[in-house]
Amino acid sequence: MKHVVLSIGVALGLATGIAACDSGGLPGNPKKEATTPLGDAPILAAASSPGQADNNAGVEHYKERRWDLAEQQFRKAVQADERLAEAHYNLGLALDKLGDHEGAAAAFKRVTELSPKNSSLRDSIILKEHVGL
Repeated sequence: MKHVVLSIGVALGLATGIAACDSGGLPGNPKKEATTPLGDAPILAAASSPGQADNNAGVEHYKERRWDLAEQQFRKAVQADERLAEAHYNLGLALDKLGDHEGAAAAFKRVTELSPKNSSLRDSIILKEHVGL
């Protein structure tokens, strides 16, 4: 019986510790936000953007490695909302995959113009490689 109680106690302790880490840390020891630079993962658009549906459709094509279809959808998203930085970023990713590095650099440069203070976009490794930041 002691082993069962001890096992339950250990399991509850682990569960509490894991939950505390996932929910922002323990009291007095807040969880620090990790700022991981974006790699080559596309980004979903905000629901408030007119280009959201096209952008998000492009993300699905991108995930399926259908770069040409992804590029088409991201271009539609940019046409629907010229200020949608996520669509420009995703377009840059697709163009990079298609080997159009000049086009990718132009798309990534537009991201830096639209989101000069968005560090998650500006810190993207692939964006930096193309724009030279």
